[in-house]
Amino acid sequence: MLQTLLRLVLLAGSLTGISCFSQVQLVSEEEARRPDQAYKLTRAISRGPSVKLVSNAAVDAKSFQFKIALEPKGGAQIDAHSLKIEYLKNPPVELAERLKTALIGNFLTIPVASLPKGTHTFKVSVKDTDGREGQSIISLDAK
Repeated sequence: MLQTLLRLVLLAGSLTGISCFSQVQLVSEEEARRPDQAYKLTRAISRGPSVKLVSNAAVDAKSFQFKIALEPKGGAQIDAHSLKIEYLKNPPVELAERLKTALIGNFLTIPVASLPKGTHTFKVSVKDTDGREGQSIISLDAK
């Protein structure tokens, strides 16, 4: 029973491309030292997908779980190729290519992530199969 469970965990890690035993550094020390990018929070009713941080916003910089839910609306599906994860620095850092293997279905999940200490702000946007866009600003406070 334990061997079967271990095989399933290893298989899931290999399918996502992110090993459940390796840590993923979301941003480097050099990227974190860049100046912050100014951004405006806007609110509007949208028919596009919602983007929600499922894991905690206050994290241990050395090791934490990072999980985002992408929730389509109106029967549409998430367009995985449209996912953008922008680290709001000047110049901005696009993280989607670095993290795309962690997207399974409607969740971006990194079991063991790390960040330099500090507050880190990301803009996550995605479109659905009807072309509607949803986005969210997500901040992590790494201590």
